[in-house]
Amino acid sequence: MNVIEKATATQLKNIESKTNKSLDELRKLILATGLSKHGEIRDLLKRDLALGHGDANALANMALKSEANPQTACPEDEIYAGPKAELRPVHDKLMSAVKGFGAFEVALKKGYLSLRHKKQFAMVGPATRTQMELGLNLKGQAPTNRLIAIPPGGMCQFKVRISATNEVDEEQHFLIEG
Repeated sequence: MNVIEKATATQLKNIESKTNKSLDELRKLILATGLSKHGEIRDLLKRDLALGHGDANALANMALKSEANPQTACPEDEIYAGPKAELRPVHDKLMSAVKGFGAFEVALKKGYLSLRHKKQFAMVGPATRTQMELGLNLKGQAPTNRLIAIPPGGMCQFKVRISATNEVDEEQHFLIEG
């Protein structure tokens, strides 16, 4: 079991303690609602079980990935639904490039994915109907034409806008890896 799997297992065990319900009971409760969208399930768990966002998110992921509900789409499908669907190939190519840099955790947030080692190193999600935004935390990096500095206090130090798969290139790889 890798570090991420261990962390997820610990989080799910803590959720069992908080709710006084087994994972099987929680899974059955979720499936009984008839909800199939990750965000709807997460919001229900926050409201009905008083779980925090992270715990509700993890539990929703667990339920959606369960054998009892194998046809459910992955959480990214929620982000790239409707008018933002055309950005999904850009997202997939970017995530494929990032996976080449080693193990990391992916957390679904409202409208984007947070990529973490010990701390968040990047955010990926649609900025508009036609552009993805890659937020990056990079120390000692100077802005470039593509790497735009973000004012202090935000979730990331830099952002890059990407409109097409051919814009996921060597410069992007360097920025993510660095």
